[in-house]
Amino acid sequence: MTTSDTRTERSPESPDAASRDTTTRRRGLFGRVPGFADPTARFVYGWAISQLVVNVGIVVTGGAVRLTGSGLGCPTWPQCTDGSFVPHQALGMHGAIEFGNRMLTWVLVVVAIGTWLAVFRRRGSTRGDRWLATLIALGIPFQAIIGGISVLTDLNPWVVSLHFVLSMALVSLATVLVFRTSPRERDKTTNIVAARLGSALSWLIYLLTWATIYVGTVVTGSGPHAGDADAPRNGLDPGAMTQLHADFVFVLVGLALAVAVTARVLHMPQTRAALIYVGLLALQGVIGGIQYATNLPMALVIAHMLGSALLMIGATWLVLWFGSDQRSGSDQSSGREHTDEVGQRERGDAPVN
Repeated sequence: MTTSDTRTERSPESPDAASRDTTTRRRGLFGRVPGFADPTARFVYGWAISQLVVNVGIVVTGGAVRLTGSGLGCPTWPQCTDGSFVPHQALGMHGAIEFGNRMLTWVLVVVAIGTWLAVFRRRGSTRGDRWLATLIALGIPFQAIIGGISVLTDLNPWVVSLHFVLSMALVSLATVLVFRTSPRERDKTTNIVAARLGSALSWLIYLLTWATIYVGTVVTGSGPHAGDADAPRNGLDPGAMTQLHADFVFVLVGLALAVAVTARVLHMPQTRAALIYVGLLALQGVIGGIQYATNLPMALVIAHMLGSALLMIGATWLVLWFGSDQRSGSDQSSGREHTDEVGQRERGDAPVN
């Protein structure tokens, strides 16, 4: 008597059917939105650039709020007034300006969500990309809370300074995401020594850029543009703080020139980026000098704040590009050492331990 196997074998699923099944699963709720069903590298890159632009934009509009004396145009937070989220007519222009700036935060939120979804839904996104997109998205409400605290403390200059520094942090993180998601292939330095030197100098520039920007916020906290006529100042001498800020700028100029000359002499691919940073730094210095000599006119102060954001982008970009060269050079060096070791073993002359 023969016993037959009652199990049935399933025929292998065709590639087309598997592809359709994967596409269906990826669509989900946001898959019907153009571009989000299966985001391309260029699509994600576009969202990353948008996120960087809006984070720079909120720095400029926040500066406009302070310079027009509208920092307390909405005297409380999260509401604009007690019992109302929108300003009333009695608050006048200052209330409208401050309320408008608060509404721009929602633009940041929408762009952050779009970027987060694009990064998470893209097949080629790394864990680092996902963590970065999440950190930026979480940073926006945290930044809004610090802004609210600054209002509740009547624009305490140290809280306002922290608010600006956090904005710069988001700009720097957004720059990292743009760099990581860029579909463009960047040339790399083959000279390991040059790559290490460039990486070290770029890190010095990045750290000194942060220090210069922070001291700039302290200068602002001691100066006339408090954001409101009754807002307190930090009590420091504006002249002394301005001189300290200028000293940091002089050191930063020297480092930037060192990087630019090094990159130029060694024919490094970062030469153009280094020269752009030097140009931005020179322009920022000119604007800063003129605004100080002309009693801080509003347009120049806003341009100076925009320049700070652009310098942060430039410093971050230099660190990332030089850093990627150093990692690439180390990988190549390790590969050569492994090849030499294999060759020695094949020849039988490998050292005996």
